[in-house]
Amino acid sequence: MAVPTTGSFSMFGTGSNTTIAGAIIEGGANAGTIASTLNFNALKALANINKFDAEFKEGATTLGQIVKSTQFRGYPIAGTTTTTTTASPFGRAWSVGGALLIARRGLAGAGTQNAGLAFGGNNGYPNTAGARTEEYNGTLWLTSNNLITARQVLAGAGEQNAALAFGGGYGTLSCTEEYNGTSWSAGGALINGRQQLAGAGTQNVGLAFGGIQSPFFTTSVTEEYNGTLWSAGGALITGRHGLAGAGTQNVGLAFGGAFSIGGTPTAASCTEEYNGTSWSIGGALITGRQCLSGVGTQNEALAFGGAPTTIGIDLSCTEEYNGTSWSAGGALITAREALAGAGTQTAGLAFGGHCTGTSRSCTEEYS
Repeated sequence: MAVPTTGSFSMFGTGSNTTIAGAIIEGGANAGTIASTLNFNALKALANINKFDAEFKEGATTLGQIVKSTQFRGYPIAGTTTTTTTASPFGRAWSVGGALLIARRGLAGAGTQNAGLAFGGNNGYPNTAGARTEEYNGTLWLTSNNLITARQVLAGAGEQNAALAFGGGYGTLSCTEEYNGTSWSAGGALINGRQQLAGAGTQNVGLAFGGIQSPFFTTSVTEEYNGTLWSAGGALITGRHGLAGAGTQNVGLAFGGAFSIGGTPTAASCTEEYNGTSWSIGGALITGRQCLSGVGTQNEALAFGGAPTTIGIDLSCTEEYNGTSWSAGGALITAREALAGAGTQTAGLAFGGHCTGTSRSCTEEYS
């Protein structure tokens, strides 16, 4: 977007009085000037939302939709004020959702923002959350049937009514379970048992990559699930654990995590893209981190939370991936690591995790 201004200009989210007081050129013949007017029809004509913004392809009907459109997302109109410091350049931010029934860390997630699934994890000693399953309806979490095998730092994929749980610890587990919206049943075991791995895809077309294998070494192994059995896929370029994943089996994304340099754990910023056969290098995260969560697709992913190499620091930063590079998104309200996620880049869900050593039940919604 070209954004010439006739006055001062402040990027959204960097101050308490951010505006564009001048011209916004966007949309060819529809380019024009926004001064201090809030005239709806003039703004609609200027933005040409019907033509340029798929989100409002049926036509905007409110001033709020104009402001949220692609043309204006993240840039308040002159005469308006924003006080938020947690919004992304695209106007997206986290808001508070319903809390998990049991606070826990090292859990996995699946589903969408309004139909999410949380399973496994650890809530301390003795751990009573390792088999726990909860379903989210967009407002509240509800109890469902337990996993067959209790575990933490596992991976998940799929939807609320067709989910996949695989790997995890205690130790390094290979077991896979399939959820049908009511209960879990045994699936095909991973070829390589591991914990702190990442996953992507669906219940019948799943992807598992990275993690820690016995006797506790970081792995680059990738496996593909066909609904019955796991088979070997192309190895990650950089083996790591505590990473996050997004996308599908044939169009996957791996990002963040940790690997060892000279025996010293190091948080990773690397991103890799999977084409169903092999991994290739993508754009690096702005902030290298481990124990983060991710959702979305290969070309529209969301990374949030996590921790740097330094022990005792939890991150709130969120980043959005466009298929080439990452950009800063709206920060989590509660900084945390070892959390889980579900949903998409524009409708994400973050839940659980721990902060300053304490397991969390908080849920946040991104939009």
